[in-house]
Amino acid sequence: MSGPEIVKLLITASILLLVFALGLRATFADATSFFRQFLRPPNRLPRALIAMYVIVPVVAVILAMTMDLAGPVRAALLAMAVAPIPPILPGKQLKFGGKTDYVFGLLVAVSLAAVVIVPLGVYALGLVFGREASFGSGDIAKLIATTILVPLILGLVVRHLAPGVAERMAPWASRLGNVLLLAALVPVLIKAWPAVASLVGNRSILAIATMIGVALFAGHMLGGPDPDERSTLAISSAMRHPGVALAVATANAPDEPGLGAAVLLYVLVAAIATSLYGIYWTRRRTRAA
Repeated sequence: MSGPEIVKLLITASILLLVFALGLRATFADATSFFRQFLRPPNRLPRALIAMYVIVPVVAVILAMTMDLAGPVRAALLAMAVAPIPPILPGKQLKFGGKTDYVFGLLVAVSLAAVVIVPLGVYALGLVFGREASFGSGDIAKLIATTILVPLILGLVVRHLAPGVAERMAPWASRLGNVLLLAALVPVLIKAWPAVASLVGNRSILAIATMIGVALFAGHMLGGPDPDERSTLAISSAMRHPGVALAVATANAPDEPGLGAAVLLYVLVAAIATSLYGIYWTRRRTRAA
């Protein structure tokens, strides 16, 4: 087995374990909360979809059309703008005070909606930029099922059938997943860093930071009256599924070099920005309490 194959296997195993661990801490009521409250005040799902799939893509289009960006960065911004929530994001949201029912309800609802929204979003971007662009519903469904829904549902089933076992398993699955993820990401970052560093400049960081800043603001403002839900939606609007984004970008710009580096650059900037945002609002809520 080659080095890249080992890294891919480690990343896949780590994501499965981390999402499984999240499922061990949740319930089916949490995962279906958005659907049970559909179109009831405070209209959680419509607000989330507007923040993630209307405002952020519009901002990405404006940035791509008005700023002189490198091709990979432009493609990464547009692809990230239509990608769903990353599978391990709920761990970060819960850390910053997110409510379990909102965090998992948002993950499930947006992931299922992405099966329809992502292909439509890619097609719409193609129309805006005057080129043929597509990404099949089957492709996005497979990615979401394997990286989010299947391991999450398995965790929920274990929690439902044996809550005591789930409680003991969750921290171990989470620790092992984090160890495997770290073992996989370190060599990836080392190998990709020269390509990532080459993209810094030409207003790339400014464009990425602008999109992330608007996403945080949009999610925060549309998150409803509850401050915990506001911060959860803000982080979800800024952080997107890098696997889906890379698949979308590669499918529609196969000859564009450096797509992986551009997606990684976005993930790094978004991880820093959302962490700073989460720390700030957590401390602010603590002081207010």
